[in-house]
Amino acid sequence: MTENNVYTQLYERMFEEQERFREWLLAQPPSEILNHSYEYSMREDILMAIEYSELEEKHAKALLDGNVTLSDLYDDFSDLETDHMQDVRDTIGSRASKVLRETEKNR
Repeated sequence: MTENNVYTQLYERMFEEQERFREWLLAQPPSEILNHSYEYSMREDILMAIEYSELEEKHAKALLDGNVTLSDLYDDFSDLETDHMQDVRDTIGSRASKVLRETEKNR
């Protein structure tokens, strides 16, 4: 299997899985869609990372050969502790500081 083919097969398989998830999600009531909105968004990010990352060929092949699904990758990701909330707090603080600087400048 050529390198490009490995990446293409991996991306296409995960893209098809995401499309099935999307179709299922759109058939749900609004409250259920909201319950899965974070999952959908993170799965989209994972899919984009697969499409544009420089994943080593052996890793792409391992994911293909191991029948790893997008759902598996999302589950692994959701188990991680991230700095997401700290990033949110930092963004709020940065915006507040910017507003204060602008306000003081306009006095």
